Amino acid sequence: MDFRYKHSRVKQYLKEGRALRIETVINKPSDIGCLARLEHLPELVAKARRVNARLLSVERAGQGCAIGSALFERIHQPHIQGGQRTGALRFGDPRAMALTGALCASIHVVAGFTNHSLRGLVAGLLDRDYSANQMTYDLRRLRLHGLIERIPGTHRYVLTADGIRVAVFYNKVHAPVLRPLVAAPDQPPAPIELRRALGTIDRVVANYADNARLAPAA
Repeated sequence: MDFRYKHSRVKQYLKEGRALRIETVINKPSDIGCLARLEHLPELVAKARRVNARLLSVERAGQGCAIGSALFERIHQPHIQGGQRTGALRFGDPRAMALTGALCASIHVVAGFTNHSLRGLVAGLLDRDYSANQMTYDLRRLRLHGLIERIPGTHRYVLTADGIRVAVFYNKVHAPVLRPLVAAPDQPPAPIELRRALGTIDRVVANYADNARLAPAA
């Protein structure tokens, strides 16, 4: 993979078929908010390493995207932090799904994102008007839920560790798993292996309820 941002790039490849390698090349320090003098080299190196760490965090989340029930329940409820209240980020809601889908764009891992750069992606995924005020509200919602944080001294944001897990989980579960299960009759159904697994889960839960003398849910 090769990500390019302004004058800089991040290249990732498998070296000699055995080791995953990341090469981050910063051709212009101002691309990541650094000054171009030798005394600023430690800051430049630290920021480049944070880019690498964010990329690896996204890839780890993609391999095991489950999130804890506490985090899932927290973002599904209105949240109050420091006296500020914000709305929930509910799984399956079209705007929430478009928002998390836009957050999964690879360039955000390298460079972060702004109100303007994220808004265009969200609008495209929603396929309808999405105003600057709505984007501002959603950025505040993500920030108060602890899913994004502002890069100090800039108007750019990056995903937090929780934000990476939530964005990847929402997108990996909704599109390939849940959408086929509720698809219209003329759409391709979910894979047979998935339907069999869900059928097994349904039978186990029903048996557990019977054994506990609980009436199954309607």
